[in-house]
Amino acid sequence: METWGVGALALFLCLALPALLLRRPRRGLPPGPPAIPILGNLMWLTRSVAEFEPLLRDLCSKYGPVVTIHLGSNPIVIVGNRDLAHEMLIQHGVVFADRPSPSPALRMLSFNQSSISTAGYGPRWRLLRRNLATEMLNPSRVRQCADARDWILRHLLDKLRLTAASGDGVVVVKETFQFAMFCLLVFLCFGEKLEEAAVREIEAVQQDSLRFYRKLNIFAIAPTISKYLFRGRWNHLLQLLQRRREIFLPLITSRRQQKESRVPGENSFRFCYLDSLLDLEIPEEEGRKLNDNEIITLCAEFLDGGTDTTSTALEWIMANVVKHPAVQEKLAEEVGEETKEELLQKKPYLKAVVLEGLRRHPPGHFVLPHAVTEEISVRGFTIPKDASINFSVAKMNLDGETWPDPLEFRPERFLPGGEGEGVDITGSRKIQMMPFGVGRRICPGMGLALLHLEFFVANLVREFRWESAEGGEIDLSEIPEFTIVMRNPLRARISSRRM
Repeated sequence: METWGVGALALFLCLALPALLLRRPRRGLPPGPPAIPILGNLMWLTRSVAEFEPLLRDLCSKYGPVVTIHLGSNPIVIVGNRDLAHEMLIQHGVVFADRPSPSPALRMLSFNQSSISTAGYGPRWRLLRRNLATEMLNPSRVRQCADARDWILRHLLDKLRLTAASGDGVVVVKETFQFAMFCLLVFLCFGEKLEEAAVREIEAVQQDSLRFYRKLNIFAIAPTISKYLFRGRWNHLLQLLQRRREIFLPLITSRRQQKESRVPGENSFRFCYLDSLLDLEIPEEEGRKLNDNEIITLCAEFLDGGTDTTSTALEWIMANVVKHPAVQEKLAEEVGEETKEELLQKKPYLKAVVLEGLRRHPPGHFVLPHAVTEEISVRGFTIPKDASINFSVAKMNLDGETWPDPLEFRPERFLPGGEGEGVDITGSRKIQMMPFGVGRRICPGMGLALLHLEFFVANLVREFRWESAEGGEIDLSEIPEFTIVMRNPLRARISSRRM
């Protein structure tokens, strides 16, 4: 069926091509490769997602740091200039704060844009984001979850010791880091320490959904007919959503019952993200509660948003800690024996190592797409209403004008006297690096992510001495998955620092 779908789409292109070529492209957009209205750039029929960044580098070298590409009928403007990004996201933030209209498949996956990251800019989005920020990510609530991080840390360290003991001291950390972060997010989301089998089941459906996400771009091309041409892919999406519902719904039902039977003032009841969703009311819809599908979508977003990005960043940071022994020893000396969360604020080199890791290896090389709410002229370009805008995080993070020797891992950049001293990663003053995005759509979990990275890096270095497994170079080449990961996952030899 998939082969038949490709053939049918090709036939449609051949029949429609003459009429389409007669339509004029929009004027005033930034330059880019030739595009056919409705279909966009034909290069997407022969190039994979994995080739996107090399292709974009070629386009930027030809057209400049602002390029227009077309996927389907709407233009996508890719911005790699930090000053222009600041003008768009900060000075004209409202205009660039919306999300593009999703394809039918993405609309299904987000249950009609019910998540914070996919919701259109407006009252609903503000309600959902404010709920997350005030109920789960405020400093008081984050401090209350310190014991959860301690619990996950103990399991992580025990797992690494066990793996090292059975493997001549060698560990491959990718899956271990990822599962530890996922367990932590499951606990924060559902308020329970689930059995490992239950956590693995949730993780499996989340990972399957993320892997399948990359196959949904085809539905953006001729969306009216593509879900019929690629019926197998569409049915698989429906099966994934049903499986996720079957796993999440019992957890939601159980938590709802616990809340209803809770004795006021009971100390054993731990507040979680799900509790806030069960209590939430939508004023614009006569105060109705969220339905189960909306809650499932928001819980899935919470788990995805804090797992792969954090575990990927943690692996990249530890890879550089292994690659640069001097950095590791300086970090170990600063960390010492005390790694309580309240003391992390007093460890500038630890913060510098984390920031340099995020600068050098941002887990996402692009932000989620923005959409334009009204036609606007910026730097001589006319960006039409509903156009999609994206920003090259990696290009700005590696800008040689801001960061001398940008490919070098040098945490000292962020210490007094360095070019990154006092860097504002929110980008409100100016954009030097933007691993969490910038402006109204900046990642609401930025503070929690930084805390988790600092906490786990500090404890991993305090507990173990890290060396290359074979005594050779660490391969820092990249490949795109849901995030940008190490092509060859980190293999390290660990030994206890506690002799």
